[in-house]
Amino acid sequence: MINVEVLSLGPMDNCTYLVSKGNQSLLIDPAWDMNEIEQTLTEKNLNLLGVLFTHGHFDHVKLAHTLLEKHHLKAYLEERDVPLSDLPLNVLHTYQGDQTFNIGPFDIHILATPGHTAGSVCIQIGNFLFTGDTLFPGACGRVDLPSSDPRKMLESLKRIASLPEETILYAGHSYGGRCRSSVREEKQTNPFVRNALRGEE
Repeated sequence: MINVEVLSLGPMDNCTYLVSKGNQSLLIDPAWDMNEIEQTLTEKNLNLLGVLFTHGHFDHVKLAHTLLEKHHLKAYLEERDVPLSDLPLNVLHTYQGDQTFNIGPFDIHILATPGHTAGSVCIQIGNFLFTGDTLFPGACGRVDLPSSDPRKMLESLKRIASLPEETILYAGHSYGGRCRSSVREEKQTNPFVRNALRGEE
């Protein structure tokens, strides 16, 4: 059984996700407070196997290189977002586009979802989809930043909406006080998803 724990870190309502199965774990978008992350891993007696980033903006990667170096790990990051991340190349495992791979007991599917950034991805593990800043409960990420593209964002929102409706979504920030939703809920209530499905900009 896969367990997901939300760590709310930093001054921007960032959500770092600790995904575990037994005593094996992954981190998604670790940033800001490596001490709290390390303390959580120790308290739960978890072995960290891998780190993945949904995109390269500073608030999702800040200080993560110290964690990676300590655990002798490389983080997965879409190659088009490497320049945004400002992370040293020696701590990165880069790739392009959709990917499927395993880390320990975890089956991981990377869905390319550009729009917020050129290299934004969603990370699917089991029935959970970690959407980064592509999709929030009731909203979507900004598309007025360097490497953003509003048309690609529409296609990415449609792609997420095409997933099974029971898919649980975890966003990159807890804007509005929550970070968890579902494909079903977003198709019913999120105006950006509804516009994307209607082909409206």
